[in-house]
Amino acid sequence: MGKYFGTDGVRGVANIELTPELAYKIGRAGAYVLNKENNHKPTIIVGMDTRISGDMLEASLISGMCSVGAKVISLGIIPTPAVAHLVKKYNADAGVIISASHNPFQDNGIKFFNNNGFKLSDNIEEEIEDYIDNKYDHIPYVEGSELGYKEIKEEAIEDYVDFLKSTIDVNFEDINITVDCANGATYQVAPILFEELKANANVIFREPNGININDNCGSTHMENLCKEVVANKSSIGIAFDGDGDRCLVVDENGSIVDGDEVMAICGNYLKEQGKLKENTIVATIMSNLGLFIMGDNNNINILKTKVGDRYVLEEMLLKGLNFGGEQSGHIIYLDYNTTGDGILTAIKLLEVIKKTGKKLSELRKIIKVLPQALVNAKVNNKNKYNYLENEDIKNAINNLEKMFEGKGRVLIRPSGTEPLVRVMIEGDNQEILEQEAKKLANLIEEKLN
Repeated sequence: MGKYFGTDGVRGVANIELTPELAYKIGRAGAYVLNKENNHKPTIIVGMDTRISGDMLEASLISGMCSVGAKVISLGIIPTPAVAHLVKKYNADAGVIISASHNPFQDNGIKFFNNNGFKLSDNIEEEIEDYIDNKYDHIPYVEGSELGYKEIKEEAIEDYVDFLKSTIDVNFEDINITVDCANGATYQVAPILFEELKANANVIFREPNGININDNCGSTHMENLCKEVVANKSSIGIAFDGDGDRCLVVDENGSIVDGDEVMAICGNYLKEQGKLKENTIVATIMSNLGLFIMGDNNNINILKTKVGDRYVLEEMLLKGLNFGGEQSGHIIYLDYNTTGDGILTAIKLLEVIKKTGKKLSELRKIIKVLPQALVNAKVNNKNKYNYLENEDIKNAINNLEKMFEGKGRVLIRPSGTEPLVRVMIEGDNQEILEQEAKKLANLIEEKLN
């Protein structure tokens, strides 16, 4: 992992860690590295979510890009996967999203996509970092008519909505849905799309004010959505995160359906339609054991990668596969888009419900999710990778692994995007799992802070 780029771009507290000065340098170095071999003025599209710091960072980032001669197309507030799609539609050389996804509003981030809509490789990110730290003076400033400039693309949302509609061949007439936009980047797109698809949509948390993104709403805080689904007598509840690249859902009974269950339902449906390449789903080590049992029962191969949708995507590209994702709700339909797309996931799941005529509570029976406890230990970013260097933590992990050997598993990993060490234990007794996970998380916090 680089000095600036983590598993999902550059992240940090806005104006403290991710400053306007750093955004300017990222804009200059990023635009230069991505386009230094081209003989034309580069075109870069830029979108953002609803955070209060978005305007500040966008101004600095675009200034840096214009200083090396880039033409910048501003998309305004738009989901991350829209940038991945539109970079190809608009024939741009690169795309950037300013967002910290599901993080609290104080954080923000900068993530690049190449001209094919894929996240940058580690090598390209390392080269950008090298220019920022070691070769910044080598980046030329242009002048006069060579200076870059900014355009605003008013029709970006409409173009993204048209793309989403093109991925299905049904409408959702007579289906009651409740949609939680997390006061984030989907707050304009989702209502427009579901109205055009004729769904009876009750849209909540669609009034962003710059500081309420992900605040007790969205895919990381689903309590309100669960209640609203029952009160509204909806067939399904849909929760997006702040930048719209993930989606979790709620069945008609108000019970949460996680990413593993969505992958099981949609992956099996793809297989039945003969559209699941190699009859294989790509998941991660965090996926519930129930997903792998489902695969065995339905002749679907489940591959495991490291945590992070970028690793899921790498495996899909390497093996020529078209479907995969994470328990957290990052689902990749590679036949349609090059990154996790929450709204695409939602309408593809609704397509299964519509075409099978089955309720979500019935569809989810294809997988039996085993009890799992996930507790986050809050640890300073610079210490979160050092947990195995502490003997007390190391011994506690070894003891837990012995305790659950043969009847569960223990997984400890630092977050790639937040100052956390995640403790996950899987087994057969929820109460014991939560007790042990909390005990280990508390120990990690005590020893590493």
